[in-house]
Amino acid sequence: MVDEATKKTLSGIPLCKTKAGPRDKDLWVQRLKEEYQCLIKYVQNNKSADNDWFRLESNKEGTRWFGKCWYVHNLLKYEFDVEFDIPITYPTTAPEIALPELDGKTAKMYRGGKICLTDHFKPLWARNVPKFGIGHAMALGLGPWLAVEIPDMIEKGIVTYKEKDG
Repeated sequence: MVDEATKKTLSGIPLCKTKAGPRDKDLWVQRLKEEYQCLIKYVQNNKSADNDWFRLESNKEGTRWFGKCWYVHNLLKYEFDVEFDIPITYPTTAPEIALPELDGKTAKMYRGGKICLTDHFKPLWARNVPKFGIGHAMALGLGPWLAVEIPDMIEKGIVTYKEKDG
């Protein structure tokens, strides 16, 4: 079900231990520490492999996440805003990652620019509660989605390259 490259990526992301969501006060603080540790390690691994492709930060409570993700295609960097909220039932329920500026541009997306992860990612997430966290959602959800959808949208002319100012 999971290819070797994905297994290698996953093996480098620490697993979360605390089963807690935003309503769990003190336990949520512990879970957030684990989430940040996972994300930091995943980003470090990506940078080491010359595969840096996103930046994330959260609000003070750790319930709203936002940042940038990018995909390089034919040596051009396509950058998108990324955002998601932590569901109240987290970590039982995976976050719904959104790229708002792509809303309505592909069939593999829901209203508000939420990417479609139902077929492949959500069953995997469900089997790995509470071990999977935000880093895993990026690695197994957004990363593969970008790799499939962005080149397709570029080829169809739906997404075009924007030159960055200075």
